[in-house]
Amino acid sequence: MNQSVVFPRTDARILADDGDSLSFCSTCAFSQACLSEGMDKSALMELHVLVEHVGPLAAGDHVFREGDPFSAIAAVRAGTVKTYQIDRDGREQVLGFHLPGEVIGLNAIHDDRYPCNAVALDTVMLCRFSFPKIALLASQLPNLQRHLFRLLSHDIGVASLFARDNSADERMAAFLIGLSRRLAARGFSAKRFQLTMSRTDIANYLRQAPETVSRVLRRFEREGLLHIKQRDVEILDLARLQAMATAVLRD
Repeated sequence: MNQSVVFPRTDARILADDGDSLSFCSTCAFSQACLSEGMDKSALMELHVLVEHVGPLAAGDHVFREGDPFSAIAAVRAGTVKTYQIDRDGREQVLGFHLPGEVIGLNAIHDDRYPCNAVALDTVMLCRFSFPKIALLASQLPNLQRHLFRLLSHDIGVASLFARDNSADERMAAFLIGLSRRLAARGFSAKRFQLTMSRTDIANYLRQAPETVSRVLRRFEREGLLHIKQRDVEILDLARLQAMATAVLRD
């Protein structure tokens, strides 16, 4: 069984590009909130000191496990992290997939323990933030505090997206459009990306059977919405897919 790495400390870390002396990393989850305060990296040394680079983690490595003591949140720098829980019958329930620039661990604030598991789906790099220290800093920087509240609110909203009674096509369209928008917001392609998660994980997240997910993706491809080669996806008709996703995303 893979053991939880729980944000390990090591001097042999391999670091992703971290910008320069003035610029934050391009996928930094907090850079905009800090820059809106008129602070670049050099003016915000107290925040940068809080950051610990973690990784690379290999696919299957756990960032944290349900019940681990909470001391930090983490922003994904590279790769994809899956969060999930195991129910009383031993069945896995996928809660979400976290991409570069997104934060994991905020749902541990209330009970001071992580309420779920977080596992790397591919090669993952993280930035670890001491939560007590970043909370103290947020109390001094209103925009950073608002940003943390927005992240919490967003997590709550996403968790309820697939609780409604939508069709299999609408759910899959919403999932793909959601990935597209999240990647585009971080400077990646909105139309070409890789599904780093398995079809089984996608089906679990969408509350569908794996064969339903495969059938819907094949139909989307036949209808000219997508082109799929193994895990690589190209969206061919973004407008049609967005229209289909509206029932779930409600935008």
